[in-house]
Amino acid sequence: MARDELLRQRWDTLLQKLSKQFSDGDPLDLDGVIYLIGVQELGQLNRRFKKDEKVNLMHIAICRLLEPYGYYEFDFFDEDGWPHYTLVESLPTLKAGEQSVLMKEAIVQYFIEKKYIE
Repeated sequence: MARDELLRQRWDTLLQKLSKQFSDGDPLDLDGVIYLIGVQELGQLNRRFKKDEKVNLMHIAICRLLEPYGYYEFDFFDEDGWPHYTLVESLPTLKAGEQSVLMKEAIVQYFIEKKYIE
């Protein structure tokens, strides 16, 4: 099976599973999945977040997702339990479609590592 086809199948499976579990079946989009990862990484699952905190959660998720690619490195947890990352290498200039593929690959790999999907 081609790499792109495998990614598409895994992404579709992941979206179906996450949408069923977290949005009453309403389809999640890429940003919604990134937000969920941020909440998971923060570990404060049962609370409401302010708008600026939601942006920070998405930033945490992106850093965590791109860490295995060598773009970010975990630095420390602050006194409120929020993880902080250091930029190791600037992200390459990518077209919108290329950015989407990179993020989907990173997200699928994240959920494979968490044993949420195969």
